[in-house]
Amino acid sequence: MLPRRPRDPLQAVRRRSQELKLQVDSLLSESQLKGALEPNKSRDIYQRCIQLKQAIDENKNVLQKLSKADESAPVGNYNQRKEEERNFLDNLTQQLQELALTTSREHTTEADVPAEKEEGEDSSAEDEEDEEEELEESGGEEEESESEEEEKQGSESPKETSKNYIALGDFTAQQVGDLTFKKGEILLVIEKKPDGWWTAKNTKGNEGLVPRTYLERYDEEEEQASSEEDSEEDSGDTADKARAKQRTESHCSAVRKALSEENTVDVLTTMGAIPAGFRPSTLCQLLEEGNQFQASYFLRPELTTSQLAFRDLMWDTKAGTIRSRPSRVSLILTLWSCKMIPLPGTSIQVLSRHVRLCLFDGNKVLSNIHTVRATWQPKKPQTWTFSPQVTGILPCLLHGDCFIRSNSSSPDLGILFELGISYIRNSTGERGELSCGWVFLRLFDASGVPVPAKTYELFLNGGTPYEKGVEVDPSVSRRAQGSVFQQMMTVRRQPQLLVKLRSLNRRWRGLLSLLPETLIGGTCYIHLLVFYRQILGEALLKDRTSLQSTDLISHPVLATFPRLLEQPDVMDALRSSWAEKESTLKRSEKRDPELLKAAFLLVYHDCALPLLQGTALPPLRWAEEESEATRWRAIAAFLRQSREDGGALRALLSPDGAHRPFDLSEQAYDFLGEARQQWP
Repeated sequence: MLPRRPRDPLQAVRRRSQELKLQVDSLLSESQLKGALEPNKSRDIYQRCIQLKQAIDENKNVLQKLSKADESAPVGNYNQRKEEERNFLDNLTQQLQELALTTSREHTTEADVPAEKEEGEDSSAEDEEDEEEELEESGGEEEESESEEEEKQGSESPKETSKNYIALGDFTAQQVGDLTFKKGEILLVIEKKPDGWWTAKNTKGNEGLVPRTYLERYDEEEEQASSEEDSEEDSGDTADKARAKQRTESHCSAVRKALSEENTVDVLTTMGAIPAGFRPSTLCQLLEEGNQFQASYFLRPELTTSQLAFRDLMWDTKAGTIRSRPSRVSLILTLWSCKMIPLPGTSIQVLSRHVRLCLFDGNKVLSNIHTVRATWQPKKPQTWTFSPQVTGILPCLLHGDCFIRSNSSSPDLGILFELGISYIRNSTGERGELSCGWVFLRLFDASGVPVPAKTYELFLNGGTPYEKGVEVDPSVSRRAQGSVFQQMMTVRRQPQLLVKLRSLNRRWRGLLSLLPETLIGGTCYIHLLVFYRQILGEALLKDRTSLQSTDLISHPVLATFPRLLEQPDVMDALRSSWAEKESTLKRSEKRDPELLKAAFLLVYHDCALPLLQGTALPPLRWAEEESEATRWRAIAAFLRQSREDGGALRALLSPDGAHRPFDLSEQAYDFLGEARQQWP
């Protein structure tokens, strides 16, 4: 008997789609009869909708990876058949979403019937169809039910039109008339428009349009009623007022806590759009809190505890430059690749894949947070790669070689890696960043000996760095069987990060010893950081009229260079310009430190300074392809024009050029304001 020919990949996907369609049809038929079933049947149907949605998404991912070369025999109209299959799965997804939406709303209505009867409220739902058009995912089911209830209440009493809402996330005004707000901020909604943009007012009295998907009802009527009753009974009873205030504050705290738990990530996880181990990015949130985790902050000179001298910046009179300082940790790290990273669902669009890393002791971050962007191929979307060597004008943001420097004495010192994606939600346009997993690489063993310089294969953890025992994708481990071979295959499917620790040669050791004691960055611009440190040491320790003088120092490079660390494309422009200049120098000139420093200052004034102060560059926005491309085109045009004109002077003096108004911060360097205290 001849063996059965294996089914072709596309045929297997189509067969699986037909099986899923039968399950969806069965669920739809069952839902039509749920009125005669037990009351908890609605919840069961809703859970089965979620499970089927996950199965359909898995089949979509398999379909997306297929190519014509995978087929054992020629297939006519392959791309058309693949597109038809994708549309078929999208139709099944839409049916499930509508069923989940209806089931969840009816379940919520059944649970709220007793309360509605007691209060004598109208249970009609005339505006359900309008709300359904705004929701494309079942993640908005609770929001829709709440909006319907609010609109019904608003139609009953004109006095209740204005309601307080709490913001679920940050929102930046996109055009004139929008209102910017932060997560957790309380807004007073004045008018609810049918297009989903409501008129609201913040606590400062500013009024504008806000998206309704960012808001959650903040109901404090019970607390207000209690407070009013206390005031009517005894206006002088301070104890009752204090209790009412305490209840209000306690309720507000509980609301914020509940909202923080039921955020967008929870909705995406429930719908199967992301694996259960994904979380909001911890390191991204730290970067947004302020500049204390930016590289520009750690580039500042550090004062001693007495604040009378610099701790990490000393002058060597014999060498005529800053003194080198060894540190406990000084190494080069190479990011190789990330493997088996789970794919998000089709409901969100990935804008950037990247790795954020920093020094960590298991409790707190001890350095700046450095970001390296990954690249990937459509045929292998679960594999991220990095560029270990960046030359020419390739972006340093893609540079996988990083220097690590720290003088922390913590016995648990190590490197925290967090893999992340920046995304936009297709249904709401909401942007965010998710952690796809994290791993902690200790730099010292239990006896305090540094770990060996070698390649490490690190398996990722899910959750946040403060959660233990969370898997990135629990479905992988659930598929493991009892045999040893299958368990080995399951381990190979676990998400992992490959990194290599490299020992330093004499040249790298000398360069790193001139940097601050704590700093992480790309090795492609380390020579530019050394130039800055040498110029900084000369201005603060050699050329200052008196060590007790605290006057402003007139030096554009010192005043503006740290900003380049937060604008990597301008750093790329400076790096490229300096490489061109250095290629024109003779070998004897390259050995002259004073000549090199003077040449660097000229290149900086011709390249970086005009770009920072000009108006050609739009604001830098992370993971916005259009903004990044516009900035890069403007930078390339400026460099080309500057090269043709022999410098930036003609562009600076041209009447056609536009520049920002002059500010003293462009020229004056205030080292007292820039210096930082000793890191604990």
